[in-house]
Amino acid sequence: MSAYESILFDQEGPVAKLTINRPQALNSLNQHVIEEMLEAILTEMNPDVRVLILEGAGDKAFVAGADIKSMLEMSPVEALEFSRVGQNLLNVLEQIPQIVIGKIQGFALGGGCELALACDILVASTKASFGQPEANLGLIPGFGGTQRLVRRVGLPQAMDLLLTGSGRRLSGSEALTLGLVSRLVSPEQLEEELEKVVKSILITGPFASREIKRLVRESSEMSLRAGLNSESTSFAACFALGDPREGISAFLEKRSPSFE
Repeated sequence: MSAYESILFDQEGPVAKLTINRPQALNSLNQHVIEEMLEAILTEMNPDVRVLILEGAGDKAFVAGADIKSMLEMSPVEALEFSRVGQNLLNVLEQIPQIVIGKIQGFALGGGCELALACDILVASTKASFGQPEANLGLIPGFGGTQRLVRRVGLPQAMDLLLTGSGRRLSGSEALTLGLVSRLVSPEQLEEELEKVVKSILITGPFASREIKRLVRESSEMSLRAGLNSESTSFAACFALGDPREGISAFLEKRSPSFE
């Protein structure tokens, strides 16, 4: 486990875990936290890692937002840098080949909600809550909330959440209904459900999972024709590897596949 001030980063075989370790501040994000997260992901994560789990320390919050105290005296130049650093982290999470799973056990507000939106899969507790209260501070989301939220839940719901600020907070069940989270379980089942998701990913073909993430992420920026062409090219590329032969053979022989 690597030594950082604000995060814990651990990896074992194909799974890495990054924990935002500021429970006394409800795991709020400042520039130092974000830079540590970027350093761990970009410089320390082993190439054989297939799944990255993001979580917040303690049982109250995934991330309760940006660190408001650190923003009190920000100049416009400093605010621009803070926004760009945060956006860079979220872009990296979307672009890395690893499948990023967010474990949401409590508050995911403001920057925490934005961080959750950049994960590939969200496994949430029924005690989780989501919101974008920035407008109550005279601010707007700075890490991509105005862009990713509308793509995830649609324009009417995104407008409601963003414009009413703290007046609208989504419960775990509401977030599931709107498609913001992937799975919702009781707090007692959260860790078990997370392990199920990780195990399910690890028995899939490594190339296939990477390409599925890439194609899905790129789909919003492509025309349907371009996306279908990219999908066909990637589908064919699978057959340049031994994975389909092994996967299909295992299915026919009623055994588990063993991908290299």
